[in-house]
Amino acid sequence: MNRLRRLNFRRKLNLGITLIVLFVAALLAVFVTRIAANALIEESKRRGAVLATNLALRAADPMLSTDFLRLKNLVDELLNVDSDIVYAFIVDDRDQVLAHTFGRTFPLDLLEANKAEDGHLSVRQLDTGRERIYDFAAPVLVGGREFGAIRIGLSRTKVLDVVNGMIFAISGLSVVALLVAVVISAHFAKRITARIGALKEHAEEIVRGNLHLPATTSLRRNCWEQRQCGRTDCPAYGDTERRCWYVKGTACAGCDGRAYPAKLAQCRQCEVYETFAGDEIEELADTFDVMAHALRAHIAELRETERDLTRQQGIMRTILEVTPDRLALLDEHLRYLSVNKAFADSLGLPPSEIIGKSDFDIFARDAAELRVAENRAILTTGMPVYREAQDRRDTTGNDPASDFGHGRDEWFHLVKVPVSDETGRIIGVLSTARDITAIRSFQDQLIQSQKMESVGKLAGGVAHEINTPLGIILGYAQLLQEDVPPDAQMHQDLQIIEKQAKFCRKIVSDLLGFSRQTQSQKKEMCFNNSIMEVVTLVRHTFSLENVTILADLDDRLPVIYGAPEKLKQVWMNLLHNATGAMPGGGLIKVRTRLDIMNMTVTAWFADTGIGIPEPNLQKIFDPFFSTKPVGKGTGLGLSVSFGIIEDHEGFIEAHSPLPPGFIDEDMPQGATRGPGTVFRVVLPLEPLGAADLPDTDPREKVQPEDAAENTQERTGEGTL
Repeated sequence: MNRLRRLNFRRKLNLGITLIVLFVAALLAVFVTRIAANALIEESKRRGAVLATNLALRAADPMLSTDFLRLKNLVDELLNVDSDIVYAFIVDDRDQVLAHTFGRTFPLDLLEANKAEDGHLSVRQLDTGRERIYDFAAPVLVGGREFGAIRIGLSRTKVLDVVNGMIFAISGLSVVALLVAVVISAHFAKRITARIGALKEHAEEIVRGNLHLPATTSLRRNCWEQRQCGRTDCPAYGDTERRCWYVKGTACAGCDGRAYPAKLAQCRQCEVYETFAGDEIEELADTFDVMAHALRAHIAELRETERDLTRQQGIMRTILEVTPDRLALLDEHLRYLSVNKAFADSLGLPPSEIIGKSDFDIFARDAAELRVAENRAILTTGMPVYREAQDRRDTTGNDPASDFGHGRDEWFHLVKVPVSDETGRIIGVLSTARDITAIRSFQDQLIQSQKMESVGKLAGGVAHEINTPLGIILGYAQLLQEDVPPDAQMHQDLQIIEKQAKFCRKIVSDLLGFSRQTQSQKKEMCFNNSIMEVVTLVRHTFSLENVTILADLDDRLPVIYGAPEKLKQVWMNLLHNATGAMPGGGLIKVRTRLDIMNMTVTAWFADTGIGIPEPNLQKIFDPFFSTKPVGKGTGLGLSVSFGIIEDHEGFIEAHSPLPPGFIDEDMPQGATRGPGTVFRVVLPLEPLGAADLPDTDPREKVQPEDAAENTQERTGEGTL
């Protein structure tokens, strides 16, 4: 029985089946079915070639006219007409898909699977894993020039189904002739078909993905049991799913550690193989078991690898999404392959509307041309780009020429590097943009502070040097007036000298205030009251010039630690500057707000005047900068105000034009206004250096009643 079991499958059939079975089965199964199958397959190929060629002729006109709807109708019509057609699609001469029948997802690997060669029809057989398909690639020719290709997939499986149906019909006719042979070979056929059936079921389960199956053949006895070797270190020891000749690196004598099937030549001489080896069917069943075992192990490794990759991709995506840097990856055609959330948010678009597009689809043409030129240079030379760039936008954030950001000028550190494949060929550009606006602002503030400090020291020294001779000039001018008749020309000249000397004394006073060489006593004070005292003082005077003052003060009465008289001087300067910017009258809005969270109080002084040009916004706090005519201003008002606010550990800044909606609701019906300017003053509620300082020079104090006089000649700084 063991010898019979070891006979190959062909000999078992020879012993079990009669000459009639051999003749009929061979004649019908081999010759007739093969001829019929070949004929049907060739006919299917000819039919597919005709369909592909016909569709190529019909698609020429719509491809020339770029009629995608008509192309789509052509491929859909072809799919509905013939049930054997699995797919159909049309590509242009750049392999861009113009129409297809795949629904939403198009298999890109299919583009390279078959191509029309030298303008001729190409037919290839493709295996999708589930079925085999005849792929037909027919060129679309117009005037001898190839404009694209037609691809049609014809199911080979359905053709074989027809062949199988024919085999079934022929087998039915042969049943009568085979009955006698079947009765004779029943004993052998039963054993063989039972084993084949079990093997088939086993294979079907593997195809379904069920790899955890018991062995299809019984091992009966294992190698370590027969040889009683006791080698527990052997890989085959304890393995009840595979025979030992399928296991790599067994510890038996003569095994060189090779894997199946290379080791099979040595195993054939082993007594275990002589005892347990079966025929071809049993070997095939064993092979299926080994394959299932190997697939199970391989799939487990793939799943573990997939989990690792998914986890790593999630971590990488999280890093890219949370980073504030704006990242973008472009391909060799300078189309966006990937962008992170920061990049998409900067453009106000979702990533899905950016990926696949070029800079010309997103940015204004001028900005897009500059970006594309820079990126092309990187692709050509392979040299990275490192630079700082300023992004200028309008205050509404609607500037289409801008690269990044919304509503403000921003500085970015741009890094663009080429991306290469494994062969070293440059296939794209990786761009990163890091916002360094805050750093640049700190740099500008540091430079401004250093400049103001230097100018302050210089101004203090100059003021002290000229203060004494100036006092002498003023004193002698006043004394000489007493000795000269009032109606004399010399008396008028002395009055002019006195007036100009007083004007110079005010400049000296401002210089001393700017250099902070005079200090006033700081104490707790009501922020709103200091502003309202100045507003009340000038409201009537301003109304004579058609200037209206609106006060919108925080009703929580913020209390700060400061020098009231010095701050009143700042408010007076800002109000007079606002009036000077509205020669025909207008509206001034004063607003205060308390910020408990940041422990600060903020005041806004907004006007509807002519505004400040952008170049002058950076200069208005510089000493002696003024746009007023000579004799109308000293150019120190805002410089002194800047020093006072800085001495209170706060800051002052100007914005022009006014932000939208800041003052519009307060304008009278039908009134017109200019761009306007707003000064923003921020002071801390509790300064770090909150110590009362003695007043070294009481004469430097600015009293409310003469504040207007002292600041009339200090206006004009920053208002144009």
